[in-house]
Amino acid sequence: MTKRLNLLFLVFILISGLTVKAQKFDNLAKTPPMGWNSWNTFATNINEKLVRETADEFIRLGLKEAGYKYLVLDDGWMAMERDAAGNLIADPKKFPSGMKNLADYIHGKGMQFGLYNCAGSKTCGGYPGSRGHEYQDALTYASYDCDFLKYDWCNTGKMVGSEAYTTMRDALYAAKRPVVFSICEWGDQKPWKWGGPIGHMWRTTGDIYNCFDCEHSNGTWTSWGVMKIVDMRDSIRQYAGPGHWNDPDMLEVGNGVMTVAEDRTHFALWSIMAAPLILGNDLRKITPEALAIITNKEVIAVDQDTLGIQGFRVKRIGNVDVWAKPLVGDNWAIAFVNRGKEAANLNLKWAGLPITDDIFKKEFTPGKKTYQLRDLYAKKEEGTTRKDLKATLVSHDILMLRLSPKK
Repeated sequence: MTKRLNLLFLVFILISGLTVKAQKFDNLAKTPPMGWNSWNTFATNINEKLVRETADEFIRLGLKEAGYKYLVLDDGWMAMERDAAGNLIADPKKFPSGMKNLADYIHGKGMQFGLYNCAGSKTCGGYPGSRGHEYQDALTYASYDCDFLKYDWCNTGKMVGSEAYTTMRDALYAAKRPVVFSICEWGDQKPWKWGGPIGHMWRTTGDIYNCFDCEHSNGTWTSWGVMKIVDMRDSIRQYAGPGHWNDPDMLEVGNGVMTVAEDRTHFALWSIMAAPLILGNDLRKITPEALAIITNKEVIAVDQDTLGIQGFRVKRIGNVDVWAKPLVGDNWAIAFVNRGKEAANLNLKWAGLPITDDIFKKEFTPGKKTYQLRDLYAKKEEGTTRKDLKATLVSHDILMLRLSPKK
């Protein structure tokens, strides 16, 4: 029945003269997408009340004003079986008002609505996957006024990632509802090499785990702490840019396991790496410290910089990693991360830290010109590069600076 429905839909396209070359939707995700996803905290335990309350918190906490706009329901939103016509349906107990009604509520607050599915026969949680239903499911998402689709990779057998994701991209385009397409293939088939024409962002690793520098065995697969993910993909920045971003997975900031310093470092590094900033915490229980981190507009501005260049690790000084990201106007974001268990003292002559970005042909030349320093977490000016940089970083903390040419 499903194959027949998909065939009928394709025939309709041909008859209607809508046979334009399929592509991903342009003019989306020109900067890394920002939003919230239900998975990290709630897994499949989601419902309509939770989502409405989360949308309310977006407004109350100032997240929309800070730039976050996508509210995405991950695995578990749908019923365990499709309806008689093969359509996906929302779980009637979890979402008694239905997805369109919920999308209207979110849109009414000026935000955008996202959903999850999977390229395989079943989702990772055992719900109906999209394999063989791609065009039908794309029409369903369009009928909900969906703005974002996270598309996972469970139960895919020997499927080829580039082909499976192209099929869903084509289906979304045929449905004519502009959608940010998030490729969640976990990096196994190197989506950064083929994902640019297909999706707007692609996962570079397996799932994140709520720790600073660890790995967690889930039996048949492993999830990764913040620094493990950072270290895992340090040579793919050339594939990222406006409309096509490397995605190191959702944020664990505010989930109560890492220290405030570690949360601060996590958020800053994702911003330096021009990563999508997708929150994964319970906004109804957020602490003031976590809220201050995720609404820091100066750090967010580094992530959202329209130059669209992913930052990189420059060098290591003892236990301190030095990171840099070129920004518009010959500005730079430079960060110092203490990876050690003890406090680290910085004593740096700026002239001794020239930085060259060979991929994007950018240069930081403190020996030739003077830059003004702005501490993005302290939110204050810190002199210029004519003066040595001296600072003490507690364990796992970060000093994040914006450097602007002094006029």
